[in-house]
Amino acid sequence: MIPETRFVKSADGTTIAYSIEGSGPAVILIEGAMCYRTSGALDAVAAQLKDRFTCITYDRRGRGESNDAATFAPDREIEDIAALVAAAGGHASLVGLSSGAAIALETANRLAGIDRVVTYEAPFVVDDTMSPLPEGFRASIERAVSQDRRGDALKIFMRRVGVPGFALFIMQFTAMWKRLKAIANTLSYDLQFVENHSAGKPLQPGTWPNATMPALAMAGGKSPAYMINSQKAIAANLANATYRELAGQTHMVKTEPLVAAIREFLE
Repeated sequence: MIPETRFVKSADGTTIAYSIEGSGPAVILIEGAMCYRTSGALDAVAAQLKDRFTCITYDRRGRGESNDAATFAPDREIEDIAALVAAAGGHASLVGLSSGAAIALETANRLAGIDRVVTYEAPFVVDDTMSPLPEGFRASIERAVSQDRRGDALKIFMRRVGVPGFALFIMQFTAMWKRLKAIANTLSYDLQFVENHSAGKPLQPGTWPNATMPALAMAGGKSPAYMINSQKAIAANLANATYRELAGQTHMVKTEPLVAAIREFLE
């Protein structure tokens, strides 16, 4: 059964769509770039966690059934989660995937009522095992969107994350490509949470000083070195965190091992 869609108002008046499944301690699941409730990995995670947790999945602003505002700042995403925490009764744990993990970290640092944090592969570059995010990368995507070249914006982003050229060519003829073009403007939102930690330099000590709750930072055992190293750096930077590697997994993590690790940590 598809869970009922509910709506909550964020601080700036933007309507955020979300769903609730299960019972128990509240867990808010935060998707990464270009994903939302019906097009992402975390709905399946919620379906397997709902026997022990109240799982809240939502459409990040500008995606799915959620609205957007005329302008964006990272504060808006944190305010959206604050509204969901309030709807959950004032306390929740966070689970973030990819750039959603970066949002989870910032939220845990700035928002009251966060009990625990789980991150999987925040796409940071903190050493020389990967080329840093190019200067002007976000601006190039924003420029393409502003010029109504949303397909080009997607290509710029997807080349960076390693999508092969032949796959990009084929994707342009699919229904999925049309859906992604519709939310290409939100790529900038994700990048604003990632770019400050993607210059190939170590994380500054105390990057998230107020995120003192228990935290788990994870990477896939088959992911590239830069991804594994950055998750280890996150765990080392936080006051109360552990690092865990999921054997055989990549950035496209399978549901079962991810759920098992989340469940073990949250229980």
